[in-house]
Amino acid sequence: MEYRDRSPCGHLTLSDVGKEVTLAGWVDALRDHGGLLFIHLRDRSGIVQVVFTPELTPQTVCTKAGLLKNEFCVLVAGRVAKRVEGTENPSIATGQIEVVAKDLTVLSRAETLPFQISEKSMVDGAALKREEAVAEDLRLQYRYLDLRRPKMQDHLIKRHRIIKVIRDYLDAQGFIEIETPMLTKSTPEGARDYLVPSRHYPKNFYALPQSPQLFKQLLMVGGMERYFQIARCFRDEDLRPNRQPEFTQLDLEASFIDEEFVYTLLEEVTVRMFQIGGIQLPRPFPRMTWTDAMNSTGSDKPDIRFGMTFKDVTDIFTKTNYSIFKQILNRGGCIKGINVKGQSERLSKNILQNEYAKEIVPGFGAKGMTWMRVVDGGLDSNIVQFFSDYERQEMIKRFEATDGDVILMIADPSWSLVCSALGQLRLHVAQRLDLIPVDSFQPLWVTHFPLFEATENGVTSSHHPFTMPDRADFDPENIDALLSLHSRAYDLVMNGEELGGGSIRINDRDIQNRIFKALGLSEDEIEAKFGFFLKALEYGAPPHGGIALGIDRVVAMILGTSSIREVIAFPKNRSAFCPLTEAPSPVSLEQLAELGLLELGGLLTLPNSKEEQDLIDSLSWVSRISVNIEERAVISAAIEDAKTCADLISNRYAEDEPMFSVATAVNRTRPGTESRINPLSEKGELLKNAPSTKGGYFKVANILE
Repeated sequence: MEYRDRSPCGHLTLSDVGKEVTLAGWVDALRDHGGLLFIHLRDRSGIVQVVFTPELTPQTVCTKAGLLKNEFCVLVAGRVAKRVEGTENPSIATGQIEVVAKDLTVLSRAETLPFQISEKSMVDGAALKREEAVAEDLRLQYRYLDLRRPKMQDHLIKRHRIIKVIRDYLDAQGFIEIETPMLTKSTPEGARDYLVPSRHYPKNFYALPQSPQLFKQLLMVGGMERYFQIARCFRDEDLRPNRQPEFTQLDLEASFIDEEFVYTLLEEVTVRMFQIGGIQLPRPFPRMTWTDAMNSTGSDKPDIRFGMTFKDVTDIFTKTNYSIFKQILNRGGCIKGINVKGQSERLSKNILQNEYAKEIVPGFGAKGMTWMRVVDGGLDSNIVQFFSDYERQEMIKRFEATDGDVILMIADPSWSLVCSALGQLRLHVAQRLDLIPVDSFQPLWVTHFPLFEATENGVTSSHHPFTMPDRADFDPENIDALLSLHSRAYDLVMNGEELGGGSIRINDRDIQNRIFKALGLSEDEIEAKFGFFLKALEYGAPPHGGIALGIDRVVAMILGTSSIREVIAFPKNRSAFCPLTEAPSPVSLEQLAELGLLELGGLLTLPNSKEEQDLIDSLSWVSRISVNIEERAVISAAIEDAKTCADLISNRYAEDEPMFSVATAVNRTRPGTESRINPLSEKGELLKNAPSTKGGYFKVANILE
């Protein structure tokens, strides 16, 4: 038998009946009827049934076939035959035919499997779909076996076809695929860099790219005009369930363009990608400014598959007698709400008052929620009595409310908090009541983002510092003016998920320099981190812009998988660990010495090392109680006394065996039987000694999600 004569298992049809074929693959399943043996032979193309029968198969081959087990890798020669009527298998593509074996070669045997690979069970010649839950880490540990499953192979084949569609279309539009460096300079782009030490330059490091941002802009300066790349990127970010430390993105950049060019180009690319999954996207993609998105959905990545958009009712209550609303509006606040159409029967008073108003909405950051039903053309709730007739009537008009509707409102002095909390509430209610259409895909462009976001020490870039502002006449030292700037940035959003984002870039050195200064970078820092890039902007940099799409995220959405790990060949797990290779892992001291890392920092004390730690600060952090200057001396003396006592005991009884004493189990409670409120709580000083707070609670260290 020759491999070159091999036929793909899944491509055999009725037209092949009578042909002699050679097949190679893995034993997917088998069924032994005593002298008559059936196996399902699987390769990448599909599955076909092979029959070993004493009447037509040599006895030596039948004997050899009797020793087969699941996942043996075999080579089979035989004749294609039509199945006997009534024995066809409609659950596989080759279900009308079978191959009667004439010869068999076992190419490789398989040990006992750690989990079942076959996705079908053979029952009387038929193949029934089998779903068995396998722990993800076990699948990743034996990923080479997991990849044999037809579902996983289908995911990776379709991923290949999606990327091919991208390449073919961009090539037709005059884009050139260019690879940019993987070892580059560490620059602040939002997340932490993965650092790579250099043996040739001791104590110096490369960084793996978070994106090819600067290089693709330099390609535009270099006159390439239209570039793209299926780029590998790396970000040492905090762990999240659907995030990978290394990921793939479609990265592109073009010169002499504006936003409309990007919108038109990416819409066509996106439509073609989704067609691979049999999904037809509506065109043109609608657009929404960031401000409108926040005001209507409370999110910069709105899910527009369903309604329940916000209505602002602040103006209706400007003269209200309802004290809570009056206090909020006197502090410059706002009131927004949503109308849950026709869901009154499914949202009981207990759900609205005890679940949403008291538990769920406070968990979103708001202090509470106001709710009311529409009954007999009017409003009904515990607080409607405090509203005037005008306020009630205007509410019904504003929300376009009819009988059976439920109106949910949030009021707060902070506009951003109202938008955020109501946005989370909108999604929660829609998911709970199954109001989001299944198998619906609604793309959206979100535009005109704020250029900067406020921080405790100034501002930071909303996207990245190379985004062109909507105007160039800004003072980098005027914080209020900086926060009023908008960017020429845009995000492509689908079903409430950001698929990608980009912007028109800065091609003027003066503007770029002022952006860096606005971010608080000194002249020395700017030169050290971006001097090479600023220099390039002095040599006729063309107007340019681009975008990047997350390939893993897009493919996962197209194929409807629960995680991006299902569309990546060898992903890390949720903890950014590889169960297959056990990376990351320690390296030898010899390797560290060769890289000059053993003495990195010289005599400097490493952060958080024992030598650097202040014992009082450590005690403060562990106990979650701050220590002021006056208390430090007293506590320090107590610590020294404790150390002295410990040393005395240690020295005196150094030669003795330790003694143990079991204390009687007794409940330790505060004296008295009546509950009381802590006086500090009554005065609002309960968190007075907290080292730090967040949202009215003790702030604790981050934990894995």
